[in-house]
Amino acid sequence: MVLNSPSLHQKIETHIKARTGNRLKFLDIQVTPHGITLMGKTNTYHVKQLALTGVREVLPDSPVRNEIEVF
Repeated sequence: MVLNSPSLHQKIETHIKARTGNRLKFLDIQVTPHGITLMGKTNTYHVKQLALTGVREVLPDSPVRNEIEVF
C-alpha cells in the first residue's frame, strides 16, 4: 500500500471521524513513508484512543505517533 496517496489519507480520516463521532477538533493527519502522525485536540483520552484505533483499522502494521492533545 502506498503510504503517501491522497486516497489513503482520506480513508484514514474517514475511519477516525467514524470512530470518534467528530469529537476531535483540528484533526491533522501526516502520512509519511515512516508512518502516521495524528494531531488535534479533544477533551477525553477515550477519544484520543479511538482515533488511534481508526488508524489501526486501515494500517495495522504502520507506526503511529498519537500527538492528539487532551484538554
